Amino acid sequence: MKVTYPHLGSMSVAMHGLFTDLGLDVIPPPPITKKTINLGVMHAPEFACFPLKINMGNFIEALEAGADTIVMAGGTGPCRFGYYAQVQREILRDMGYDFKMIVLEPPQGQLSGLIGELKELCGENRWPTTVNAVHTMWRKIKAMDKLHARLLQLRPRELEQGAITTAYKKGVALLATAHTPKDVNRLYSRALTLLNSVPCNYEKSVLRLGLVGEIYMLLEPYANLQVEKLLGEMGVEVERSIYISHWIREHLILSSLHIKGSRATKNAAAPYLNHFVGGHGWESIGDTVRYAHRGYDGVIHILPFTCTPEIVAQSILPTVSRQEGIPILSFSLDEQSGEAGFRTRLEAFLDLLQQRKTKQRFGT
Repeated sequence: MKVTYPHLGSMSVAMHGLFTDLGLDVIPPPPITKKTINLGVMHAPEFACFPLKINMGNFIEALEAGADTIVMAGGTGPCRFGYYAQVQREILRDMGYDFKMIVLEPPQGQLSGLIGELKELCGENRWPTTVNAVHTMWRKIKAMDKLHARLLQLRPRELEQGAITTAYKKGVALLATAHTPKDVNRLYSRALTLLNSVPCNYEKSVLRLGLVGEIYMLLEPYANLQVEKLLGEMGVEVERSIYISHWIREHLILSSLHIKGSRATKNAAAPYLNHFVGGHGWESIGDTVRYAHRGYDGVIHILPFTCTPEIVAQSILPTVSRQEGIPILSFSLDEQSGEAGFRTRLEAFLDLLQQRKTKQRFGT
């Protein structure tokens, strides 16, 4: 079995580690490039979501490199993510590729299906080995999420631009070498020390922005045009509303125990949207309200073009902005989006936020 997977921010590091610890032959897709996007766009349906097109490019490149098994996540509800694996499988087979696709579906109250797919990946491994590998992956994901959150706090305050990003990459590389939960704890401490050792101006006053939207677009830097890095280097502290550990906790762990999560976020969204619309549309509304209540200077909403749940959220967010008194900027991105126009809109939005903050400070 030569296994591959789609890119998704730091999740790719954790997936590679899991499969390696299970003794599988891992063939990661090459880093996402324009070639990846072009391959996905060429073979995916024209109006498919941007993430599906990127995944298609990942899979084609990995299959060309020798992979014969694709591991893909599944989904539920109105979001088309639940159909990604089936659509991708049929397209790739029509293209003549011979492979197996293992789809890890959310348990929806029953773990049997998910466990069955995991058993296929585990092969001849004993359960203690498998449990250790899965536990290590989970700890690694949480550690990388915490490291990323610290990165976003420090980047606008660094004295030498790019130093924090370099330290963060070294920290992730350290965590990638962990093979036990104990390794993760030890290496996370070293990675955090690397970040905290970068000279920063902790007294610097910065704008604070919340980042909401569809999970893939928030987690994959190539898809969101490196928005976090751009904002950080412009002197803005960003807080991302979704991390992969959040998704796993909500959709795998809590759902299998019949426990509903994100209660605070959904309660915050209730005056504007009080039911599930698929994907993270509900959370985009609730998290925006919560950012307003926490005194953030603004919110940036990022969605893939044609994403139905986030289009619903996008139509409601102007009302949230007026009622809650928080500026919001939405970006609908696809393969046609360019960094120059994206950066120009960001700069204009930040200028307005700075002017607003100055007026509030001096009461004018």
